[in-house]
Order: sequence, then C-alpha cells, then structure tokens
Amino acid sequence: MTGRFPAGGRVAVVGYAHSAVRRRFDRPLGAVAVDVARTAIADAGLTPDAIDGFVTSAMFPTAGAHAVSDGTSTVTANWLADRIGTGPRYVASFQGVGQIPGSVALAVNAIAAGAADYVVLHRALHNPAGGYHDNPLTAVAGPQQWTVPQGYGGPLPMIALPYNEYLQRYGADPDAMAAVVVEARKNGAIIPWSYWHGRPLSTDDYLAAPMVSDPVRRPDCDIPVDGVAAFVLTSAERARDLPHRPVYIAGYASSGPTPPRLPSHWPLDDIMAGGAETARRLWATAGVGPREVDLPQLYDGFSPFVYFWLEALGLCPVGEAHRFVRDGGIDSDSPTGLPILSGGGALGNGRMHGIPQMLECYLQLAGRAGARQRAATVALACHSSPHYGGAVVYTSEPL
Repeated sequence: MTGRFPAGGRVAVVGYAHSAVRRRFDRPLGAVAVDVARTAIADAGLTPDAIDGFVTSAMFPTAGAHAVSDGTSTVTANWLADRIGTGPRYVASFQGVGQIPGSVALAVNAIAAGAADYVVLHRALHNPAGGYHDNPLTAVAGPQQWTVPQGYGGPLPMIALPYNEYLQRYGADPDAMAAVVVEARKNGAIIPWSYWHGRPLSTDDYLAAPMVSDPVRRPDCDIPVDGVAAFVLTSAERARDLPHRPVYIAGYASSGPTPPRLPSHWPLDDIMAGGAETARRLWATAGVGPREVDLPQLYDGFSPFVYFWLEALGLCPVGEAHRFVRDGGIDSDSPTGLPILSGGGALGNGRMHGIPQMLECYLQLAGRAGARQRAATVALACHSSPHYGGAVVYTSEPL
C-alpha cells in the first residue's frame, strides 16, 4: 500500500477495560479475560449482544517449554467469543510479531469492510509457574546447533547483541540507559493497575542491578505478569452515539520480512534498516510525520528498543538516542521532554506486550487520563522491534 490509508479516520476506539497486573492471578486467566471484556463493552455504552467481532493475538511469549492451554495460559479470540456468547460474524487472530498493531489492523479492516460493526480487541498475558524460559531441551539440530551450545539462545542475548553494537558504534555510555528505565518506572508507579504501582526506581538502583546478559541489566527487561486488557472499536459514524470521546485510527504499519539469519540473531543494521522502512510506510499511511506526533509511546519490552524506535521514527538523529535520553529528552515531567513512556510502558507496568502503549494513546486522546491528562492530538503506539513489529497512529479527530 502506498499513500494514505483509505480507512484512516473511519474507525475509532470507543471503550476499554484493564485488569490489575499481578505476577500471578488467583483465578484462571480466561475468567479474568471474560470479566475485562464485559467491562470494556459496558464502558463503551454497549451490551454483549451488540458485539459481532473479536480479535486478538494469542501468542504465549516464552522461549520455554510451558504447555499452552486456551483459557489458562492464553486466551484466543474464539475462546473469548464463545464465553461472551454473542454469535459474532468475525473472529480472527494475528499470528505475527507486533501483536497489538497487527490486532488493531484486523479490527480496523473488518469494520471498514463491513465484516463487523463492533469489535472487541483483547490481549491476555500469563506468567507460568517456574522459570519463564525453562526448557528441558538436551539436544539441538539445524541452525540452533551453532548458537544454543554456546549459550546464545532466547531473547536476552538476542537483544544484548545489537545493544552492544549500538554502544560500540556510537560510543554510548551504558549507564545512560538508566534514564529510560527510571522514566518508565516513575510513570508506572502512579498507575493503579501497574505491577510496579508505588514502586519507582532510582538511578542508583538501576546501576546496582545485576547484569543478565551484558550489557543488559535486570531492570532493562519487563517483568512477566498475568494481565488482561480489552478495547472496543467501531466505525466513526457509530462512535458519535456512544458515551466517550472517540479516538481514531489514522494508519498503521507492520514490519516486512527480515533477512535470513541464525535463530535470534538481530544485527543492529537489520533493526535500523527494517525500522526505517516501517516508519516510512507508517508516516505515508497515516498522513503525518514525526513532528506532528505529540504523544509517541515507544515499545520498551527491553530498554534498548527505546533507542532503536527513537532513531527509526526520526524522533532524534541516528546515533544520538543515548545522548537524547541522558540529557532529559524523554522526561515526561519537563515541558520540553518527549513523553515516550508517559504510560509507563512495559518496564513500568509489566509484560503486557504493547497494551500500555495503546492504552496511553487512548486515555490521553479521549481525555480520560485523569490527573495524568496531557494536551495531545496525535499519538503513536509501537510494539516489538522496529524491524520485527509495528506501530499505529491515533488521533483525537479524523485527519
């Protein structure tokens, strides 16, 4: 697709609900998901019988060997639709990486095409008992035989490698990353449902934290949690009759295919080249550029993603993100700061996989952020890596 997204401004988010975020729930994930979905539907001023579409991404994000059980460790769109009991016309699940932008795309396209009138988009995350990435694997074959025996496997070395490349290429001080993590935890600490509510992190705390995959420290990684969020989307025309101010989807972009590499090998050049293409398509479809976005919410499942997204989106020059954050460029309490983590992100809420970014865009543009309310008209929510994820542009009025 080239040029403006034909359905831009024709679909809106009209309601939401969010569970508390906990290390582990005291009841099944599916039970919480049903309650959250029903609350979101009521928040939108609707009843369950109006919902005729359900979308999600049900990926269980662990490199371990934990069993995947619908309603327990994940909640698919089909599972939720069966329990809400509305006989929907449209049920779909996004299967790629960048789950939230992909799910938004499914919902927007379905509504714009007339396949559904009111769509519930949900995401349910689970933290399994035991080690999150526990794996009984004793032998490997294929490409992994060249990486796993040397200890290169799973997400930690995957992100440590390009982060190390970044530090060396641009002469960056790894201590500068404290500004990212401290900012996320500061904002998450004032959000009632956050796992880190009431628990900010100081720079000294960050610097004293242990390395888990040099140069990645423990606080550079979002903490696995149980949590559920749901949103209701409908057409802009129908949204006018509902109780809350609509928040419109102007456009979205997902990353393209990545170059063939060994498993979990993400070179910095791949991230930035793929990210530049993702950003180019995002700005083209949404009809805005980085200068028009006053509420960018960048993905921070691992803190180095913040550097990569800042530069890929053109929010700061390439090679300058480490200086930008070190010098207060992302301080949401400063009138000149770019509030990229004003919603706490993943580091400040828990591993909610792009939900904090989407939710902050919705709450701020709908005027529902309470004491945290900011003046914003164009927002952006990212998920995953710039070369392996996606982003959505939201607006307070149709562009």
